[in-house]
Amino acid sequence: MYVVAEFVLLGFHAQRATQNFLFSLILIVYVITLLGNGAIVCAVKSDRRLHTPMYILLGNFAFLEIWYVSSTVPNMLVNMLSKTKTISFSGCFLQFYFFFSLGTTECCFLSVMAYDRYLAICRPLHYPSIMTRKFCVILVCVCWVSGFLYYPVPIILISKLPFCGPNIIDHIVCDPGPLFALSCVPVPSTELICYTFTSLIIFGPFLSILASYTLVLKAVLRIPSGAGRTKAFSTCGSHLMVVSLFYGTLMVVYVSPTSGNSAGVQKVVTLVYSALTPLLNPFIYSLRNKDMKNALKKVLGLSTSQN
Repeated sequence: MYVVAEFVLLGFHAQRATQNFLFSLILIVYVITLLGNGAIVCAVKSDRRLHTPMYILLGNFAFLEIWYVSSTVPNMLVNMLSKTKTISFSGCFLQFYFFFSLGTTECCFLSVMAYDRYLAICRPLHYPSIMTRKFCVILVCVCWVSGFLYYPVPIILISKLPFCGPNIIDHIVCDPGPLFALSCVPVPSTELICYTFTSLIIFGPFLSILASYTLVLKAVLRIPSGAGRTKAFSTCGSHLMVVSLFYGTLMVVYVSPTSGNSAGVQKVVTLVYSALTPLLNPFIYSLRNKDMKNALKKVLGLSTSQN
């Protein structure tokens, strides 16, 4: 029996002119993403005023985004230039592992960052004693470790499936849905296990974020002054925008009724949450945060000698 040794990752199949345009656009997005998130990492590391839990979490999040976008976009760019568009069996599952592990880590970080904002707004007097530097480092380590330990089971299960052809994946990344479709035999139990893992990591942190911001909203609405409410909302507005972008697109792919139907929609939405969201994050966080803007100016050599 023929056993698949490589897959054909179709990506965005279009005319050469369109392919060239998409290649240039995605390459520009990738470079700006690396520079933007890299600047945030450098700003947090170099400015002592940013050595606080909120910015330590933000610095780690920016570092994560660099690796998250790098787990798919370089291969996507190579694929656009390739005539065969092939990816090896091991390469496909390696991409699968890093893409989903880094995505899991991102869900964990978004949840922890929401918890940090809850403590800062709802329990400001206890915040310094609860969110200590040591506790913050522990939370960061838990996010990274849990992210990379969560997905080996589903990936091993899928890699053990019998793939005997065809080997064409109509997607831009190696994703469980198309891989299940290529299996020679139906495997409902494996599908159930994998989708349960995916649902838990999507909805677990999401419900945690929802709970944190529900409590934040209640606390903010009790603040008597309008200026106080505005300041409280501004401290978590950036994070809410990032959560909305990431989870909105993620749920279109893995939760919505169209997730199993339109390959074109899946490709576009996957590109949004895997490449466009990491691009926008540095702008969202820096434009709405005075301390971060000042630190970035120093990193980029744009600050005046006022201090």
